[in-house]
Amino acid sequence: MHDHRRLGRDLGLFDTDPLIGAGLPYWQPDGAAVRHALEEYIRDAERRAGYRHVYSPVLGKRELYEISGHWSHYSDDMFPPMDVGGEQIVLRPSLCPHHAVIYRSRSHSYRELPLRMAELGGMYRAELSGVLGGLNRVRSIHLNDAHIFCTLDQVADEARAALEMIRRAYEALGIRPARLRLSLPGPGGKYVADPGKWRRSTALLTEVLDGCGLAYEAVEGEAAFYGPKIDVQVADGAGRESTLSTVQVDFHQPERFGLHYIGADGAKHRPVMVHRSVIGSVERAVAHLVEEHGGAFPAWLAPTQLVVLPVSEAQRPEAEVILRRCAELGLRAEMACPEHGSLGARVRAARLVPYQLVIGAKEAADGRVALRLRDGRRVDALPVEEVLARVRALTGAHRAELWGREPVPS
Repeated sequence: MHDHRRLGRDLGLFDTDPLIGAGLPYWQPDGAAVRHALEEYIRDAERRAGYRHVYSPVLGKRELYEISGHWSHYSDDMFPPMDVGGEQIVLRPSLCPHHAVIYRSRSHSYRELPLRMAELGGMYRAELSGVLGGLNRVRSIHLNDAHIFCTLDQVADEARAALEMIRRAYEALGIRPARLRLSLPGPGGKYVADPGKWRRSTALLTEVLDGCGLAYEAVEGEAAFYGPKIDVQVADGAGRESTLSTVQVDFHQPERFGLHYIGADGAKHRPVMVHRSVIGSVERAVAHLVEEHGGAFPAWLAPTQLVVLPVSEAQRPEAEVILRRCAELGLRAEMACPEHGSLGARVRAARLVPYQLVIGAKEAADGRVALRLRDGRRVDALPVEEVLARVRALTGAHRAELWGREPVPS
């Protein structure tokens, strides 16, 4: 069983410092490379699915969260307001109020719907020190968030499409959900008091899950304060569960912010807001990936995708040419030179790197490399451009396999 806190430090991915503060991790270059690859994957997937990306500030007036309902239902998890110029400003605990304001900044026709708005944005939650742990529970969160403004008739299709995006992302990331959970309200004053809205939104999500033939477990007390949600649960090696991805239906905030669109009849109508997160927070996603793969990430996500190993100093010029070519192709590559030890020692040191390109005197003379794969397989010497083209194609397609499905010569 891998502990992402220890392994993340050992691999130089992320760390914390008391001077910065608890629950406020910083990212080392290798961790930043993993995070950047993950962020680019999700932004590209969203663009392909018709999402438009926005940016919004991590601060907002207290009034914004009073309107959204966060202040009355969620303020215990928010940082206290700051008095700035006679106004009370808070660090946002969620992106949805900002997106609601962006939506209402101009008028919309029914022809524009569904309007899919996405952002990978920062937010802050005042987690107690006792619950902070590695990247799983932090105070500074970067959320892959999106809000779909649509008609009531479009909700089910949008929720199904979101679940399919989640399925494809998990396949590319090499992870599997532990279970799906239909998160419902529980007793107490934690939830918006509107039974009619809860019944409608719960019925919609139940219809989606049943229509997709997905097994799920309904659990009370896990809903968002404004509506029910489908939570995709993942588990660590000890069986501890956490929520990674969500799909939510919200009738509450469109009403609170007075959102509308102009229908085919020329009248104003209220949209429904579908909240959707494919990979949840970047922090929690990376924590789970580290533990799931033990640092041996899928090739497209690995901080170093290729390591070039000249057998002797005589092959250093050829190795440097390959490094430059990798940079041109957008591949993350490093060179492990002979002064770092014997070839065997350098191969072992690079055991988590998906592709190891070995250049001896014969390979250098022929413009080829001998390829070792992380899983222990070896590929007979091939032209450098052929190897790099294939690696680029596999990583660019976010494929899980290292070299393809056909047998690889040993």
